[in-house]
Amino acid sequence: MIKLTARQQEVLSLIKEHIEETGYPPTRAEIAKSLGFRSANAAEEHLRALAKKGAIEMVSGASRGIRLPEAYQGVPIVGRVAAGSPILAEEHIEDYCEIPSNMFSPKADYLLTVHGMSMKDVGILDGDLLAVHSTTQVRNGDIVVARIEDEVTVKRFKRVGNRAVIELHPENTDFQVIEVDLRDSNFSIEGLSVGVIRRGI
Repeated sequence: MIKLTARQQEVLSLIKEHIEETGYPPTRAEIAKSLGFRSANAAEEHLRALAKKGAIEMVSGASRGIRLPEAYQGVPIVGRVAAGSPILAEEHIEDYCEIPSNMFSPKADYLLTVHGMSMKDVGILDGDLLAVHSTTQVRNGDIVVARIEDEVTVKRFKRVGNRAVIELHPENTDFQVIEVDLRDSNFSIEGLSVGVIRRGI
């Protein structure tokens, strides 16, 4: 975790709030006025310190040239996905989680709350947060987030020969393999599992 001084945290919080409220970052003068600095130069010094610590990115030549790296914007945590609706629909997002942008490769676009124990043998347990990279490109053996008809599931992906059949394998012998015939099923890949976060650790 990046260690910030109290004043640096104050500046960072102001930047976040300004972006949330207006859609763009504050100017140096606006930061100075809001926090009672004597000049925009004082704000500039704090911004440089934040950039050095990796809390913000600075874009030269722009009065509002401040960017929050991904780690500070936060990755959405998705709860239960209602049938037929997009995973990242606003009503599914329970919270946001600040994680380092290099924690997963490829990067995690969202964290999906795991429901059930069908993948327990690979350490994916009920209540875990599955880090998911949004993509439709997956390979045999990948753990994927798939949509079958209107339901979203996490399973190991396997294409059966050259037939238009997909198998979704659980990692728990108490559960059955799901066989999907692409010719008569509404099937799509929503993303690739790139890791897991256990809540409370």
